Amino acid sequence: MKSRITILAIFLFLAMPLLKAQTNKFYSTTGMEMIFSWASIEDNGTEKSSTMRWAPVFNIQSMINYDPSEYFGLYSGIGVRNVGFIYDGYTDLETGDVVKKKFRNYNLGIPIGIKVGNVDKLFFYGGYEVEFPFVYKEKTFKNEVKNKFTVWFSNRVTSVYHTVLVGVQFPYGLNLKFKYYLNNFHNKDYTETKNGEQYKPYENLNANVFYFSLCFNLFKNKNVYYKEEKKNYNYGAL
Repeated sequence: MKSRITILAIFLFLAMPLLKAQTNKFYSTTGMEMIFSWASIEDNGTEKSSTMRWAPVFNIQSMINYDPSEYFGLYSGIGVRNVGFIYDGYTDLETGDVVKKKFRNYNLGIPIGIKVGNVDKLFFYGGYEVEFPFVYKEKTFKNEVKNKFTVWFSNRVTSVYHTVLVGVQFPYGLNLKFKYYLNNFHNKDYTETKNGEQYKPYENLNANVFYFSLCFNLFKNKNVYYKEEKKNYNYGAL
């Protein structure tokens, strides 16, 4: 993971001269998003449903944008997201009890994507994002009693998430996004020991998270996002 972060830092460092030399094409955006997430769940071979989870805070992202024309652009950057799902029907493999679980991660994400439309006002975008979980939280609700724990860099979850996303950007910084996680939320091979017995708590659980989010771009470079700007485009090849 450290090598990936180093590569990203080098890329951002090398991009800085371009940002200064071509300010009409390169710019940064910074914003937040409110996430409404679910999961496609299969538990012990049976399809199950999840409850909507709302995560309005600690979802921050900063993007570097390259717009070679008024109607096409590219973007990449970095973000931190609070992503997870609620499952009211989880079977505890240690006790056999059916309980309610809330699973979530804080992920570091690095996206890459394209924009098509009027890149200053209304456009569509899509792309791929890789995410690295660094904080895992799990809550269990049983007989109106809540138990929870937090683990940094936990082996309970997949070490790298691969995601695809699409969205639409509206004028003045508001956009709507959909994202789907291609691999399983948990590490099914994770093993723990209790009372001298080993078991895999997530062995029978398949869960692919997906979410809709409302995103708010707050800043464009150092200015508020919705400030009107005029651009002099130099149309040409990427």
